[in-house]
Amino acid sequence: MVKLKINNTDLEVKDGVTILDIARGAGINIPTLCHNERLPYYSSCMVCMVKDQRTGNFLPSCSALGQDGMDIDCSSEEVIFLRQKAVELLLSEHRAECEAPCKVVCPAGYNIPLMNRLLGAKDFEGALKLSIEQLHSYPLMCTDCPGYCENACRRKKVDTPVSIKNMQIFISQQIKLENIFVNQQNILPAEDKGKSEKLSKRFTSHIGRLEEGELMEWLKECPDEVIRVREISDKESAALESASCMHCDCRAMDNCRLRDIADEFSIKDPRGKLVNSPIQKKININTGLIFENAKCIKCGLCVRLCEDFKEEPALCFVNRGFISIISEPLTEEFNNILKFRSKEVIDICPTGALSHFK
Repeated sequence: MVKLKINNTDLEVKDGVTILDIARGAGINIPTLCHNERLPYYSSCMVCMVKDQRTGNFLPSCSALGQDGMDIDCSSEEVIFLRQKAVELLLSEHRAECEAPCKVVCPAGYNIPLMNRLLGAKDFEGALKLSIEQLHSYPLMCTDCPGYCENACRRKKVDTPVSIKNMQIFISQQIKLENIFVNQQNILPAEDKGKSEKLSKRFTSHIGRLEEGELMEWLKECPDEVIRVREISDKESAALESASCMHCDCRAMDNCRLRDIADEFSIKDPRGKLVNSPIQKKININTGLIFENAKCIKCGLCVRLCEDFKEEPALCFVNRGFISIISEPLTEEFNNILKFRSKEVIDICPTGALSHFK
């Protein structure tokens, strides 16, 4: 047995247990990004750092084992500061946007990317439901808005912006046409209002300056030939125009561990981004797996998950040192990897680097 202290609490635990597991067993939360209980210990992100006050050494709690006499500090300002710096370093080369530009500038905060996806999938019932949820009893703001969303639309730099306003107006008109009841109170329910305010203050990452050719990467999610429709008069025209959306939003917008920790530490996105990986979308046409290296924090979870799986090629580390990245093996095409384990690597990814095309 091992006797030690964590946050001035005396503990006695079995030998060979990590400080992270000991702390969590004692009800003490330590944030992690590169750790998963199913996989072997591997220190990468350094977000779980703690301090042994007996020696003055800082240790990654996910891999450091508890030892006799340790006096572990998990919560002091010094430890929190070190964790914040670790997250800031990860964000310095995290070239990604949590929210699409169209949604960021929308005065009403409408979920434009989701609306476009629903219309593109011809899920008109889902689009109608989303419009009702966003409107509550308020009139649609798009009618009198000068179109901030379309001005920010990245498609504008390729040809013309997506007809966002007209699609939103068309869907909202269906509420009246189908005589759907909408709550008539003039205020948002308190719980919804609080949730809305909280979401509007969430941490948001930014790409920074786009390099030459990077803009065109978003076009990979659009059909090779799109039919542009400016005036949206029916469901068919709405579906056609929505196909021109480049989907700049992050699919992990509401499920990103990196974003959650940045929120927890009240971290601001670094202004200058290190261009270690270009904006690139690799899409596996066989499985729908999408890999965006610029969002990857190189935690290695996806690599370690598939290390012992020999039935198919998987993701791996290539290059060395600062320029190391996660990629398909040099001898394989991206379309040939992870035919059976795509969902598993997507689920284990702590950012939006791995996602599914939909």
